[in-house]
Order: sequence, then C-alpha cells, then structure tokens
Amino acid sequence: MRPKFPQLLATACLFLLCTVALAQQPLPIPLNLQKTYAQGTRAQNGQPGPNYWQNTADYDINVSFEPKTRLVAGTVSISYTNNSPDSLRQLWFKLYPNLYQKGAERSANFKPEDINEGVKISALSIDGQALDVSKLRITATNMSVPVKGIGPRQTARVVATYSYTLNKGSHMRTGEIEEGAAFVAYFFPRIAVYDDIDGWNRFAYNGSQEFYNDFCNFKASITVPRNFVVWATGDLKNADKVFTKKYAKRLADAEQKDAVVSIIDENDLKRGDITAANDRNTWQFEARNVTDFVFATADHYVWQSTSLVVDPATKRRTRVDAVYNTKHKDYKEVVHFARRTVEAMSYSFPKWPFPYAHETIFDGLDQMEYPMMVNDNPVETREDAITLTDHEIFHTMFPFYMGINETKYAWMDEGWATIGEWIISNIIEPKLVDEYGVEPYARAADSENDLPIITLTTQQNGTPFFLNSYPKPAMGYYYVRDLLGDELFTKALHTYIRNWNGKHPMPYDFFNSMNEGAGQNLNWFWQRWFFDNGYPDQAIQSVTPQGIIVEAKGTKPMPVDLLVTFADNSTQKLHRTIAVWQDGSKTVTVPLTGGKAVKKVVLGHTYTPDNDKKNNVWEAK
Repeated sequence: MRPKFPQLLATACLFLLCTVALAQQPLPIPLNLQKTYAQGTRAQNGQPGPNYWQNTADYDINVSFEPKTRLVAGTVSISYTNNSPDSLRQLWFKLYPNLYQKGAERSANFKPEDINEGVKISALSIDGQALDVSKLRITATNMSVPVKGIGPRQTARVVATYSYTLNKGSHMRTGEIEEGAAFVAYFFPRIAVYDDIDGWNRFAYNGSQEFYNDFCNFKASITVPRNFVVWATGDLKNADKVFTKKYAKRLADAEQKDAVVSIIDENDLKRGDITAANDRNTWQFEARNVTDFVFATADHYVWQSTSLVVDPATKRRTRVDAVYNTKHKDYKEVVHFARRTVEAMSYSFPKWPFPYAHETIFDGLDQMEYPMMVNDNPVETREDAITLTDHEIFHTMFPFYMGINETKYAWMDEGWATIGEWIISNIIEPKLVDEYGVEPYARAADSENDLPIITLTTQQNGTPFFLNSYPKPAMGYYYVRDLLGDELFTKALHTYIRNWNGKHPMPYDFFNSMNEGAGQNLNWFWQRWFFDNGYPDQAIQSVTPQGIIVEAKGTKPMPVDLLVTFADNSTQKLHRTIAVWQDGSKTVTVPLTGGKAVKKVVLGHTYTPDNDKKNNVWEAK
C-alpha cells in the first residue's frame, strides 16, 4: 500500500532543559483509550494489562459454491465465547456480501447487474432457540440480534443457514474472476468484534476501510463441481479424497521440497484427471487462531509450488503457491517472488519465522490479502509483480498475525506492508528502487489533503486516506529503523510482536512497545511524525570546504543525506539520522574533512519526500 543560542549560557541551558522536557512528554491519548489503562486491559509499557481479554469463536462452515450461477449457500455453526467482563444482551454480526445489497452505502459505483438482495438468512438459532428471521434487523453489512444474556466466560451456540449470489463483475476484493474461476471472500455470517475499546465493532463496511475480526478457529467443508480445485485459508485435510492419487502425492511432496514444482500443469488440465471422479467434491480445511477464512476455486488454473524452512530452530516449513491462468505471463515468476518474500520475512525483515503453513498467491482481479491467501491481479511489468507480491504477503504479519483493527487504524498494517515492500523488493531485485507513495506525499504535504497519520481511517478517504495509510507511516518506520540501527530496531519490533501477536493492539500499544523494546523514549518522533501537522522540507543553507549546513525548513524530521562532489570529481556520501533534530534544532552542520574544494552538493534520498526541492542542490560558482 508503502528526523545555538550564544547570547547567555543560562538561556541556552534553560532552552535545552525545556526542549528535553518537551521531548519526553507523553503522547496525547484520547479519553476513551485512557480508560483501557484504568481498567487494566492495557499497560503503559506497551504490554497487555493484567485484565486484558478478547472474545473468540469456533466456526464450522459447510458451504457449496456453484460456479455457473455463482450461488453461495451453506450453514455456519458458531461457538462464541464471551471472555469479556460484560453480560452481552445482543450479538452483532457482519454480513460483508451485503456491500452488493440494494441500498447499501458503497465507496464505489457497482454495475447494476451486481446489485442484489444481499445475504438471505433462511434460519437462525441461538442456543437451540429458533429466531423469526423475518424480524432480523439488518442494515447493510451489520446485523444485530437481541439475546437473553451471554455472561462472562459463557459460550453461545449460533447456527445460521444462508445464501447469496457472488458478484460477477464490480470486483471488490471478492467475486468471479472469469468463467471457471472465482475468489470467494467474506462469504459467511460472522460475529463482530466486541473489545475493550469500542464494545461492538459497529462500523459498516462500505468497500473502503478494511476489516477487524477476532482470532478464531475454522473448519470449512467447501463443495464444488468436479474438476474444480479449491485453495483456501488453512490446511487441506482430505487431499486423498478430493485429488486423484498422483496429485495428492505431488502436493505432499511439494511441502517438503525446496525446488519449484508443478502440482498442476497445462497437460494435466487437458487430461482432466485431477480431482476425484464425483459430480461434486467436498474439500475440507482447518485453520486455527486466524482472523478470517477465504477460498478460491478454478477448473483451468495451473499450480506451482515450493517450500522452505522458515524456522531453523524447529525446521518448520512453509509451502508457497502460485495459482494462475497461463495467459497471464507475469505470473510465471510469482512463485519465485513469493518464496523470496517468505524467506526475507523470516530471515531479514522483520526476521520473524513466517507464521503459517502455506501462502497461496491466486490470479484474481484485486490486490488484497487474507490469512494464507492473496488475491492479486495480473500486472504489466516484472517490477510491479515483485512489489505487489511482497506487499500483499507482508500483510501476513500486519494485520493478521497482530490482529490490528484495520477499520480504524489502516496505518498500523498498510504502513508496515509498504516498508516491507520497499525493503524486500530490493532484496529480490537489487536494481529495483521502490518509492511507492513518496512523491505523492511530497506534493501534498501540509495541504488541505494532508491530515495527521493518527486520524481515524473512518474519517478519511481519497488522498488523505492513501497518504496516511501507506507512505507516511512507512517513512516513519523507515526513519526509526535508521535511527536505531537494524539490531535494536529488530529488538523493538519483536517486543511489539511478542506483546501483541494473536491479540488486538491499539496505536499506543505499538508506540509504547517500541519505546520499551528500544530502551528509548521515541515520543518526540512519534509526536512530530504521527500526530502533528507540518511538512518535510530540508534545504542546503551553506557550503564550505569545512562543512555543510542543512536547514530544516519544515517541521517533519527526516534523515539528512548528502552527495558531495569535489573539485577533483571525487564524491562522498554523508548521512545523519533523525537524531539531529531531536532537540528541536533548525540546522545541522555536517563536517567535511580534507579541506578539498566542493563543486556540487545534492541533498535528499529516495525516502525523504522534500516539499521544495529547489533548495536541495548547491553548485560552486
């Protein structure tokens, strides 16, 4: 998606003391979030508090999909556990396919033929008591159901029978891709998140803001016609029942091989001997402790696969798949890009063993992530294929492994996917310089379209939504990594991951975890980059053979990068981290050694989005 007062010593000392004091001021915390500390669900050192809780559920889904009519029909059984201290008098459900319902609020215009009646609930029971479905209160993607009371530590059993028609066009993260291929996401009624911040998550999905779901366990039985293969979140539990013997063995072998192999190739498709010889086959999957479950199906896609050790301590492997229509030539290398991404995530950045047993990149019509699955459209260039693949896979950590509320805090996941894209793209292809979103921010900084990153995602759209979700937070993370160095930054980031994986962090859990892990109070930077208005702008103030003075004309702290060309045509690169701006200074002197005459100086770097570049070049006259 992608940091001097010579008049009187006393005055100088007073200024420095005030500056340091200001630098260590706590971040401004909204009152509703302060309550989480008072109630002990979160702690100011970034850890979950002694009273932290989150709800969970076990989902058992039995669904059929008919590709010709696009009918999705099934039953979902939910065992919902209330771990909160509250007695719940209602259950809120998410019916995400109702984005296509007549009258639903949408962030995009859909084709008239894709607008339908939405999800039809034909039966619903709670703890064995049938409800009158004609009286259900459904408002677009939200459904609220009154209950007698689900007390703390109690479990309610919900059973819903439902159906809807998958969209043929107007593809918004889900839908038919082409005849004989579909990506089916958000396809079952689910219970919304009830948390310690907002209670029920009542934000209606309109296609813009993304998702917030609890960590749950899933069992899914997916029935499709013969010759259709199914890929999904979770582990396939009955490969020997849905595949013929040859393909079941290829899949098992791929999970243990470093080499890229074809589980299904074009010749296999022509033979038509891939799936069991039943009119319809039921594919069974299981996934534990994930926030969502999706599936994709096709009768004419090839399947390349490889696997690698992601955790050297346990020798645990992850299988990496690319599943695609061979007419999309850019997909031929996707399995390699995906493998390199999983490898880089495990060993380079964020240096955390890839948490899932497989990752499938599916040839679709979007650019969207799901647990263990990616729905990626074909792209024009190899560079686009690299950056798109690694961006979407990086989401495995944020939001899925970390349980982030994307609906409110998109920067907590998209910003990480963007810096992950910048770093890993360069590992895959060293010649590739990925500057996704940097120049758009430079142009829009401190305009009416530039809001503080901390602004709720639900209060943004268009340019502010893009800037605050992708490049701005990514640059913030990038600068802190530069400041701390790779080793200490990794320690800080791992502190955050250990504190909050499998949970639901809020922004201050991130800031405080990073401070704690780094052993430094970084609030001075968090405040200026994530909370304050302002713009990034540096200028070359003066150049002598002894040094270069760089001025911060804007208020956003960025690293200082200088390329110096001397009169003898030799060059030198000079770098200073955001630390030079911590004390509030407006200038920094970067010394030169050797006393050589300077011919030219260029200020800036790929990831320093300077608002006014006219003052970034100095040339001797």
